[in-house]
Amino acid sequence: MKTTDTISKHTIDLEEKYRKIRNHSVHICAPLAIEDYVVQPIADVSPPKWHLGHTTWFFETFLLIPYFTGYQVFDPQYNYVFNSYYETVGARVIRTDRGNLSRPSVADIYQYRSYVDEQMQLFFDQKFHLSEPIATLLELGLNHEQQHQELLITDIKYILGHNPLFPPYLEDYIFPAAELKSMEMISFGEGIYEIGFEGTGFCFDNECGRHRVYLADFEIANRLVSNREYLEFIEAGGYLEFNHWHAEGWDWVKTSQRRSPLYWHQISNQWMHYTHAGLQELDLNAPVNHVNFYEATAYANWKGMRLPTEAEWEISADQLNWGERWEWTGSAYLPYPGFKKEAGAVGEYNGKFMVNQMVLRGSSEASSQGHSRKTYRNFFHAHHQWQFTGIRLAK
Repeated sequence: MKTTDTISKHTIDLEEKYRKIRNHSVHICAPLAIEDYVVQPIADVSPPKWHLGHTTWFFETFLLIPYFTGYQVFDPQYNYVFNSYYETVGARVIRTDRGNLSRPSVADIYQYRSYVDEQMQLFFDQKFHLSEPIATLLELGLNHEQQHQELLITDIKYILGHNPLFPPYLEDYIFPAAELKSMEMISFGEGIYEIGFEGTGFCFDNECGRHRVYLADFEIANRLVSNREYLEFIEAGGYLEFNHWHAEGWDWVKTSQRRSPLYWHQISNQWMHYTHAGLQELDLNAPVNHVNFYEATAYANWKGMRLPTEAEWEISADQLNWGERWEWTGSAYLPYPGFKKEAGAVGEYNGKFMVNQMVLRGSSEASSQGHSRKTYRNFFHAHHQWQFTGIRLAK
């Protein structure tokens, strides 16, 4: 059982963490022009102003309204505007229409954020300590905002990267160092292993249910596939040969007419790619980025290898250098043994999406600092390219 002093310190830590994380979302948006806040090029990309409003709505809806006596809702209509997918909470603007919302204005949303942050500070001041259920909800809200910070960075790149002027997000954007070492395979023996979250600290519900898995002998690459190596696949006609692709993947190739990863452009026989610093020459040593599951699998097939399962990835994670790209696995996103959804709206967070999606592991340069862990289970549909996704080979 936690002592009062321990709980009080936990409250102070969460209060400081709240301020830091909330300020970081504003920092991410600082380089944007006011017009950038409203754009929604595709359904998967939400306007930056919607992210700022939605993350604020989360704290208002799940903490202030039920637990802060006397709290006055900022605007009753915002529940309809900023609810994302919580059926329990009520009706909402459909996802594809988020870019049609000229109102509330960007200024309104920043005022909303300030109001909720002020009320949260009063909430912190009023409580000598946060009860365990409230602290748990607050931790979830903070991790939820960090997820949206990553989506903000990803969505901003898509918005600006599909502007024909290729405007930079940050002209002095610092790229992670790209040092290409030789690819070696790390071997693991047949056996029974355990995966899933254990210990203290935060995790999402889909990580829980630590359990044993049987793994046959396998090998996993010590690094990610580079742009140079992926370019060899392209030049060998990889996008023209159906034998490398899943049937759905080949349908995607024919329908989309893609012949390279997202943001790649061939200009005067030179490969360029859009980055947060604008259009740049392709760094051949950097890990390939913005490939979907179909592309990752096709490349692995072309190399006579495969993608690791999520269990293989987690077992080997301590021996891998991960965090440059989200890494596709060959595992479908399914519940762990014994998984049960939480009651109410919180139960909609992960469990309802456990169908027709693939698991990714690790994190990327777009991930908020300290947000990931080796048990983290990210998930996307197989056709998605817009996230910072790469390829690690296994056999």
